[in-house]
Amino acid sequence: MVDDEALGRRKILRLLEEDPDVELLGEFSGGGEAVQAIRERKPDLLFLDIHMPGMDGFEILRGVADVHTPTVIFVTAYDQHAVRAFEIHAFDYLLKPFDRNRFRDALGRAKQHVRKGQEGELSKRLLSLLGDSVPRQAGTSAVPPARNRLMVKSNGRISFLRAEEIDWIEAEGDYVCLHSQGRKFLVREKIGELETEFAPDHFVRIHRSTIVAVDHIKELQPLFYGEYSVMLLDGTKLTMSRSYREKVFQRLMKDQQPG
Repeated sequence: MVDDEALGRRKILRLLEEDPDVELLGEFSGGGEAVQAIRERKPDLLFLDIHMPGMDGFEILRGVADVHTPTVIFVTAYDQHAVRAFEIHAFDYLLKPFDRNRFRDALGRAKQHVRKGQEGELSKRLLSLLGDSVPRQAGTSAVPPARNRLMVKSNGRISFLRAEEIDWIEAEGDYVCLHSQGRKFLVREKIGELETEFAPDHFVRIHRSTIVAVDHIKELQPLFYGEYSVMLLDGTKLTMSRSYREKVFQRLMKDQQPG
C-alpha cells in the first residue's frame, strides 16, 4: 500500500484487516522506499495513490516494471487521475472518499483476478500503456506515450473523445474545455499536462490558455505587437500570443518539409 496521507493508509489498513485472506507486506508514503519494497517483496496486489510529492503513482510503477508489476488498484482524490487510471486499464480505482462497500467490491474482484493468475496479462497492458517498461537510468528521462483519447461525461454518460476529434482546447482554471465539432466538454485536467501528454505532431499551443489541432488551422492573420489571429476550419478565431509565435511557426514549417 502506497499513500502519502497517513489517514488514507490507516483507512485502507483497517479495511484490509477485516479480510483474513489478505497479508499486508508493507505500507509506504511514496518514493524510493516503495519502489524498493515492491521490487523485493513482489506483492500480488497494490493499493497505490496517484498524486504524491516527489514521485507519483505512475512513476512508481515505471520504477518496478523490469522486475514485477502487481495488480493495481489506484487510489486518488482527484477526478482527472481516476480518469487517467481508467484510460491505462488499471484493474480498478477508488475515488476518495470511498466507503466500505466500494472497497470490498474492488478488493473482492482483485482477489479473484489474482487467484486466476490473470495479473500477468493485465500488467503487460498496463506497462504498454504507461509506455516505459524499463526503469529510468540516471541522467535520462523517460518519454511517456502520447495520449490519444480522453474520457468525457455528457448527459449522464461516459464516452471517449479521440485526439483527432478535438478542434481546440482552452484552459478554465483547473479544468479544460474541449471543443469538438461544435460540442464542448469540460474536463478536470490542466492545460500544461495535456500539452505534454498529447502528440506534438497533432497539437500546438498558441497561447498560455489555448491549444489547437494543427490540421484544423486554416490561416494566420497578423495583428498588433507580434500577435496573430488564428482561424480554424470551422470559422473559430483565436489569438496566438507573441511568446508562442516562434514555436508555432517552427511546427507549421515542419509540415512543409518534403517527406
